[in-house]
Amino acid sequence: MELLYINWNPDIVAFSIGSFAVRWYSICWCAGLLAVYLLEARLYKEQKIPDEKFEPLFLYCFIGILIGARLGHCLFYEPGYYLTHPLEMILPMKKDAMGGWHFTGYEGLASHGGTLGLLAGLWLFVRRSGLKALTVLDNIAIVTPVCACAIRLGNLMNSEIIGRPTDVPWAFIFERIDNIPRHPGQLYEALCYALFFVVGWVIYKRNPEKVGTGFFFGLCLTLIFLSRILIEWVKENQVDFENGMFLNMGQLLSIPFVIVGVWCMVRGNRKEVKSLKK
Repeated sequence: MELLYINWNPDIVAFSIGSFAVRWYSICWCAGLLAVYLLEARLYKEQKIPDEKFEPLFLYCFIGILIGARLGHCLFYEPGYYLTHPLEMILPMKKDAMGGWHFTGYEGLASHGGTLGLLAGLWLFVRRSGLKALTVLDNIAIVTPVCACAIRLGNLMNSEIIGRPTDVPWAFIFERIDNIPRHPGQLYEALCYALFFVVGWVIYKRNPEKVGTGFFFGLCLTLIFLSRILIEWVKENQVDFENGMFLNMGQLLSIPFVIVGVWCMVRGNRKEVKSLKK
């Protein structure tokens, strides 16, 4: 029986304005951030948190995620190159062989670094707003999977972070890479993150009192990074030094997040039980 694989070769550019090209990846990033902003605004409104305390949140999150994700890629995956080209860590440009600079955008953003950058941004936001840290963390955790889903769809449009060869009937042939049927690892992650958002949102609607215990923060970390560990088994390694490793860099970096996530969930449940007994 002939298997019908999915031939995948979309144009990475959605549209152009003159010489300025807008990529699908950028659109997915912006759509994810916008969705998170709107959902987070709804949560703060439901919890009667004043608008003036909410408004600065988006800026702190955006800057934290962008800086963290960029530095995470440079330092976790390509430290040898970027430590000798430090300007390219900061600027969305690369230096060519002739010594000239050309715009490339930020080619390389790591989710683990983005998570650390988000936490740093939230810490600064908490200091300014005066809100309880666990309330801020829980609220952002409820909606974060939406943005994570959008980013992975952007990776799919870029034909990057591809899966390993397979003969499953839903395999993708990433024509920009090769003609080999592969697991669509980006799509697996995107679907997981969409499901995690639904799970978190349903739990929140049924148990809004859990916000502020750290439970949702722990749930988000556990689900996202546990799925990352599992899905990495069907994805190609992103850099050559991972080829001889039993667990690749993405899996190793995910383990501490899962441990912290489980701890926060257990602690959050205990905290909720204690508050109910009072």
